[in-house]
Amino acid sequence: MAAYAQSVTSKLQSFDICNIPFLKESKFKLYSNSCDNKKSLVPGEPDGPCIKTELPGPKSIEGIKHLSNLQMVQSVQYLADYQKSIGNYLVDADGNVLLDTYMNIATIALGYNHPAVLDVFKDPCNLKYMVNRSALGVFPGTDWPCRMENILKSISPKLPKIQMMMCGSCSNENAVKQAFIAYRMRERGNYDFSEEEKQSSILNQPPGCPILSILSFRGAFHGRSLGMLSTTHSKPIQKLDFPSFAYWPTASFPVYKYPLEENSRENKEIDCRCLEEVEDIFHIQKKCAPIAGVIVEPIQSEGGDNHASAEFFKHLQQLCKNNFAYLIVDEVQTGCCSTGKFWCHEYFDLPCPPDFVTFSKKMQAAGYFYSDAVKVKHGGRIFNTWMGDPGKAMILEAIINTIKCQNLLDQVNRSGQKLLCGLKDLEKEFTPLIDSVRGRGTFIAYNVKDEKTRDTVIIKLKKGGVQAGGCGTRSIRLRPALVFQEHHVDIYLDILRKVLKEINGGAKRC
Repeated sequence: MAAYAQSVTSKLQSFDICNIPFLKESKFKLYSNSCDNKKSLVPGEPDGPCIKTELPGPKSIEGIKHLSNLQMVQSVQYLADYQKSIGNYLVDADGNVLLDTYMNIATIALGYNHPAVLDVFKDPCNLKYMVNRSALGVFPGTDWPCRMENILKSISPKLPKIQMMMCGSCSNENAVKQAFIAYRMRERGNYDFSEEEKQSSILNQPPGCPILSILSFRGAFHGRSLGMLSTTHSKPIQKLDFPSFAYWPTASFPVYKYPLEENSRENKEIDCRCLEEVEDIFHIQKKCAPIAGVIVEPIQSEGGDNHASAEFFKHLQQLCKNNFAYLIVDEVQTGCCSTGKFWCHEYFDLPCPPDFVTFSKKMQAAGYFYSDAVKVKHGGRIFNTWMGDPGKAMILEAIINTIKCQNLLDQVNRSGQKLLCGLKDLEKEFTPLIDSVRGRGTFIAYNVKDEKTRDTVIIKLKKGGVQAGGCGTRSIRLRPALVFQEHHVDIYLDILRKVLKEINGGAKRC
């Protein structure tokens, strides 16, 4: 090891430190870059990945075996050590250090163990609030109104009301329920429920349980609760064996050809076909199960990082208004700055805000914002035991403050621009192995030639010290923390290039 260190020192003397891409001996990796540890936004970050064992390593395998006696473990990759993980780096049970570009399925905004988040529960008042977790729909704490007002004023997508929930699925589920309530309230006018409605609802029959529908899109993912599975259309394994609302319609979502600038005419035609289909579905559904709402992601994530144009979303909103349906924009994955704006739908310059905007994941807290037009008159209609989590709301406040203090929106755009440029260079170098680089901010994806090769790239990235995630049938998505900086981009691109070169070389030999 001493000889290796001497060799590294010699190289540092003869080369610009910024240009040293990849130093390797056996399974030990050391990265150096111009933005050193002192300049990292999260103090104490490693200089780069360090892989010591196979993945999963022996300690993870032992832990997974133990866990398998208690619960399902088919999706577990390895056990993480959250005591040691920091910033952009996830440490596993065996001490392997990985640059995490997937961040626990896009849920970690500021990286692991960010000081601002850790400080939240150093405050004894906050700690008591977390320990004495309240049923917020019945007994909110004395400071809960101010906390909700602060969150609303800080990040509301121009909507005046907020409802906290527990997770992304239940945020979408309750936004859909509220859309149904608003739709029926509008139909009833000022009249209250009839006795027939009350009694028939107990038996799951109309008119109390009306035959209405929600329109969603192919490739969409809105959650795994039983109701939301009828709007989720990304993978069969998520839906098999579960009864669904068969009369809830599904429309085509634009899937563009890339590069966009070379396929603008064809992509506009794709928009037109999809919108015509939505319009036809509205007309057909009026005869059987009228559409009360449309739920849509600004970027389809689980379904393959499918983007649609601002024009598509503007026309979709107008179709909703023309047909008295409510527009629910699912920003569970796209919210909280990762696309380069706090809310991705800000890119679409809609004439007015959507009726609902749901959130979760990077926000840690979950819920939805909504308009005055969909307010609920009767208590207990949108309700569960917790109605959110005070501890998660406190973390959200810390995240919002840190985004402002560290100007993380600008950082996301700088890192995202560098990532996109670097990936497009790799696309040119490794055509047709990868294609269709696309994204906003650091919310980025690219396609690999087929599903099997995509999965191989993800495995090899992990062996090289990068935690990555797939989506769709052949896409790799990046969901890094907001503290993902330019030197992290360099590390990611260096390792990815090595992986692509290895796969490409193997393909040529065959």
